[in-house]
Amino acid sequence: MPGEDAQEPCPICKGAGFVRYDVPPGHPLFGRAVPCRCKQDELRARRQAELHRISNLGALRYQRFETFRKEGIGLNPQKQANLQHAYEVCRQFARRPEGWLVLVGGYGCGKTHLAAAIANERLDRGEPVLFVVVPDLLDHLRATFNPATPVTYDERFEQVKRAPLLILDDLGTHASTPWAQEKLFQLLNYRYNARLPTVITTNHDLDEIDPRLRSRLVDTHISTIVTILAPDFRQGIVHGENDLSCLGLLKHMTFQNFDLRALELDPEARDHLWRAVTAAKRFAEEPSGWLVLVGPYGVGKTHLAAAIANYRVDRGYPALFVVVPDLLDHLRATFSPHSMISYDKRFEQIRRAPLLVLDDLGTHSATLWAQEKLFQLFNYRYMARLPTVITLNDVDDVQPRLLERMLEMKLVGHGSLIELNIPPYRGRRGSTPRPRQAGKPRRNSGERR
Repeated sequence: MPGEDAQEPCPICKGAGFVRYDVPPGHPLFGRAVPCRCKQDELRARRQAELHRISNLGALRYQRFETFRKEGIGLNPQKQANLQHAYEVCRQFARRPEGWLVLVGGYGCGKTHLAAAIANERLDRGEPVLFVVVPDLLDHLRATFNPATPVTYDERFEQVKRAPLLILDDLGTHASTPWAQEKLFQLLNYRYNARLPTVITTNHDLDEIDPRLRSRLVDTHISTIVTILAPDFRQGIVHGENDLSCLGLLKHMTFQNFDLRALELDPEARDHLWRAVTAAKRFAEEPSGWLVLVGPYGVGKTHLAAAIANYRVDRGYPALFVVVPDLLDHLRATFSPHSMISYDKRFEQIRRAPLLVLDDLGTHSATLWAQEKLFQLFNYRYMARLPTVITLNDVDDVQPRLLERMLEMKLVGHGSLIELNIPPYRGRRGSTPRPRQAGKPRRNSGERR
């Protein structure tokens, strides 16, 4: 019969969808229509759908803690522990969002996944959250100046700055115009003063962020800063390397297997070599300033430089080891229309590396372009006092501006220049150092004073 499969109306609300409680006048619920229990599941589902809509997560709705590989891919124990720590901090924040959480790390280390996982967990709990990529946020604000837009600038900006939980992804990747800096300062300053829960991710060092923003981000009274050391999992790069580094080919070069040649060198040469090894070990334990190793081919400069980098990587710290001619080739390759990486991004990877090892300086083609790029690199790391290891065969083969920076680091107490005027390994007993070119004065061996 028609209608026999129709659902029976709710016996409580009689199909109305709401009820009114029998309470005396003056009671908060007196005369108010309240959703019936039969409608609560439906309303809860609608609310959840609306929360997801305004959260701006899009495809990131599936980035959850359950799908995050907290052990990483091919990471050593130190970096696994670091990633596990970041995971636990983010999970705790998702359970109870308080203050600010700042996630710092390179491309592809998992920052965005963890930030999205926080957002998804809050949404699963029925709590509102707004997730927005910083460049997109600025575009949304600019769009409100269009007379045809249905949303005013004030409405859009109020929605963002007052969000109960705001997640800003990729801070620092926006165009750094005065207007953009001003809007971001207004936003973060409001949330800072109001102590509103905020998650921020960035692949920039905090020292590179606008000082007005940085002062809020680093305030330990409100912010928890987590630096993720894991490399880009999308490129399959492991052990702290990136595609520039050739350290993977030199993993066998360690301090443990460095030959001190005790039976073949005379006492003076042994002293020079021991001094270089001691300085390299000291630098590896606590990288600071610049260490420059000078000597002919085959005396162990590259082995010591690689041993420093391997020591740091084995302890969970990133290091970039690159031969100088290869470095220049990598930069030139970015000008190809088929290059997958821009010149600016490639150069930033090099000059901002936490530990940079430049092998065989002086063996590159000394074009004006190469000289300029190397000076820009040296000058940046000189100004920023970033740990750097340099190997070269002869100081007289080095561009004067570069040599000046190396010597200045020594003079200001932030560098050592050590010469290894000893016979090469290939020569063994009875061999002599590589002859110097006529007209080049012989310099004193040992560390420059």
